[in-house]
This record gives sequence, C-alpha cells and structure tokens, in this order.
Amino acid sequence: MVDLAVVDYGINNLRSATRGLERAGADVDVVETPDALAGADGVVLPGVGAFGDGMENAGPFRAVLTDAAADGTPLLGICLGMQMLLSGSEEAEREGQGDAEGLGVIPGRNVRFRDAPKVPHMGWNDLTVERDHPVLAGVDGEYAYFVHSYYARPDDSGAVAATTAHGERFPAVVASDNVVGTQFHPEKSGETGLRLLENFVAFCAERRA
Repeated sequence: MVDLAVVDYGINNLRSATRGLERAGADVDVVETPDALAGADGVVLPGVGAFGDGMENAGPFRAVLTDAAADGTPLLGICLGMQMLLSGSEEAEREGQGDAEGLGVIPGRNVRFRDAPKVPHMGWNDLTVERDHPVLAGVDGEYAYFVHSYYARPDDSGAVAATTAHGERFPAVVASDNVVGTQFHPEKSGETGLRLLENFVAFCAERRA
C-alpha cells in the first residue's frame, strides 16, 4: 500500500481529494503539520481559492514541500495547489495581496486569461498530452473538469506536459520529473481523473522501490 500525505493548510478540498486517492488505491493521511509529511511515499497539495491566501496558509509547509521536491519525493499539486508550485501569480497583485511568492519548484508565473470567451473557465475540457510522463498514461484525448481564472506559464516550455484550450491553449498539466501539477480537478473528473490518480499512486510505488 502506498502511503500518501495530503496537506491540510486550511483552504483546500480535502474530502473529495482524499476519497479520490483512496479509490485509486492509496492509504491517505491528512496532515496538518510539516513534520507529519516525513516518511510519506508521496505528497498531494490540493487547493481552491486565491493564490495569496493559499501561500500564506501553506507558509509553514514551504520548506518541507520544497525539500520533498528536491529529494525526489513525488509531489502532486491540484488546481490552486498546482499554481502554488510555480514562482508567483498575477492573482496576488490583482487581489491586492502583494507579490506572493510561490514554492518555485517549477519556475514560472500564473497569469489571468486574456483571450478566453468567459472567465472563469468552468466545465469539462479535453486533454492533449504534449510529452510522456507516467502520471499521464491513458489520458490523452480524455476530458477533465476545470474551474479557474488563472493558468500556469512555466519559464521552461518543457515543463508543459498536457494542454487544453479555452480561447487560448494553456497548460492543463505541468511536470518536472517527480513534481506534477494538474490545473483540473482529478477527483471531480470521473474515470479520467481516477486513472490519473491511479497513475500517481503507481508512480509513488515505483519511486519508493
């Protein structure tokens, strides 16, 4: 059984994320302190809400999350959690929250939709896998559920693992070796999301071995 730590920093959708990971075959521990991440086979950072609030609440976890990423521990960011993997976001400035600093484990910035027919982008959209990653096996061309007004713009285009389009094409998944972020909600994306979570659980098991 793969042991996953789901980070509870106060503004995340823990119940649905936890249930989705359990359906994918993981033993899930919701952790409220940084020390509790020790020994986990993988770490999941779910999130909803504003970037600045997320980074402020997750502040105590910053060092342990960046250390986990550097040490090769699989790290999955979901929605806001994905955006928090980057270095910063226009949202913090727009919402008067200053220049909130992201985790920076995937260098880049989150930007607001400029050419979209409607903001926020809400609903189902298809995924185009741009490069191979174990977590994306079997999801090319499938549909996932999105709710967001900002999207990732990594400094390195090679970090874009899958895309979709809403007025403009943007990253649906970013990845850098053991670090993966999904702009969509796998736990709300039916069989497609379950497959991705199963892939992540298998990825954690493989890295542990």
